[in-house]
Amino acid sequence: MPKRNTFTPAQYVEGILRGDRIMLARAMTLVESARPEHRKAAAEIIDRCLPHAGRSLRIGITGTPGAGKSTFIEAFGLELIAQGHRPAVLAIDPSSRISGGSILGDKTRMQQLAADTRAFIRPTPAGRALGGVAPNTRELIFLCEAAGYDRILVETVGVGQSETAVHSMTDFFLLLLIPGAGDELQGIKRGIVEMADLIAINKADEERIKAAQRAQKEYQRALHLFPPKESQWTARVITISALYRKGIEEVRQITEAWQKQMQNSGFLAQNRQRQAIHWLHERIDLALRERFYQHPHMKAELQKTEQKVAQGKWSSLKGAEYLLQILFEKT
Repeated sequence: MPKRNTFTPAQYVEGILRGDRIMLARAMTLVESARPEHRKAAAEIIDRCLPHAGRSLRIGITGTPGAGKSTFIEAFGLELIAQGHRPAVLAIDPSSRISGGSILGDKTRMQQLAADTRAFIRPTPAGRALGGVAPNTRELIFLCEAAGYDRILVETVGVGQSETAVHSMTDFFLLLLIPGAGDELQGIKRGIVEMADLIAINKADEERIKAAQRAQKEYQRALHLFPPKESQWTARVITISALYRKGIEEVRQITEAWQKQMQNSGFLAQNRQRQAIHWLHERIDLALRERFYQHPHMKAELQKTEQKVAQGKWSSLKGAEYLLQILFEKT
């Protein structure tokens, strides 16, 4: 068997299409690499996989800290497997490129799901990417779909900018919360609640059932204040207990009902086309940033310009226009 770095793009794709989890993981490492030779191979792998992608339901999952995302994802993943699906979990960690942050903890808490060969879990560090989402997450989705995974769960850590990015690369958006609406409702950005196709109040068990029901009513009232969704889907609020596997089947049923309705209306296909264009522009922005900061001539010019701006000789607007003019002249 060839060494890790001697596989051709065709060999990677062959392995991915036959469901080889090791080849899938290695291909993902190539896609995440910043090395030019890896990027070239990764682009070819993705292009070869594209005709085999797009057949999954992509589900974005977010929630407040302590909402039990890992417990929920494991319970949901096992429910999907029981129904004949093959789930892949892409856990986005916006905190640390080096330590892996909470991702590694999440994976160890999903031991039962991680041990099942019908599932695939991939920790994905966001690093310095804007929006808290790894710059290649969308491409990783394609690879998982080509490998035969028909439910892609994209998890974010916390509630913040990352949810907007995840919403723009997934189909169904699930917001996981905990009992105790009140102050919590005030602390969650309106936009995140507005994006949700389903709000699940987790930890509705034991003495917290009544609090979960109160939270459910609060969010139901809040949803009525928002304008209708473009998809014409009416968001729902339910209570669940991931720990005791209560309400998990209902979550699956709601996602399936959403998928059927969106396929019939044509919204699913139209939305994915819009997302593809959105991520084209995101990749252009990222490429321009990388070209700017990695250009050897620009490093010296940037230092000079920073000094002028810091000393008040130039405005930041003038400095930026000056540097961009130089960049385009040099490239």
